[in-house]
This record gives sequence, structure tokens and C-alpha cells, in this order.
Amino acid sequence: MITIQEFKDKYLGEIGTEVRDRYEQELKVELLAEQIKQLRKKRNLTQEQLGELVGVQRAQISKMENNTGNVTVATLIKIFGALKAKVTFEIEKEIFDIT
Repeated sequence: MITIQEFKDKYLGEIGTEVRDRYEQELKVELLAEQIKQLRKKRNLTQEQLGELVGVQRAQISKMENNTGNVTVATLIKIFGALKAKVTFEIEKEIFDIT
């Protein structure tokens, strides 16, 4: 039996490699898009209604929910605000040893 971590390491490369980092980033964006879609539906809003609340077209909401378009951080914050959801960002600073 192989763990998911071992599978990812074997087929995508270890954390820190270009392919693995891109995969992890895309996965996070996909999960974020799904959360927005679920929250929108929970609040009984259409894509058009959510777009109106944040000042964007329905098409942009659709693209974002389907992970096919780019969205700014400012728009994301507006979307989560309209959905009455708390947003937190975690920033990890990579430390380099220069000795």
C-alpha cells in the first residue's frame, strides 16, 4: 500500500520541485473555487446575483467557480464578504541560510 504523499512524491516530484509546487497551487485554487460555489448555493444566490453584489459579471463568477479564469485578491475578498464568510490568508516566509 502507498500513501497519497508517497504517490505525489513519486509521480509529481517532491515538495519544492516546479511540477509539484504548480500542482499544489492549482489544487488550492480549485478547492477555493469549490468553496465559493458551495457558499453561493448555501446563501441561495445565483451567479448573476453574486456578481451584482461584488460588481462583476456573471461570467466572471462562472469562470472563477470552474477555475477557468483569473481573479484578483480584492475580488475574492469582496466575494467572501458578500457570502458572509470569514477569510484568512496564511503567508509562509521561506527562510534562507546565507552562512
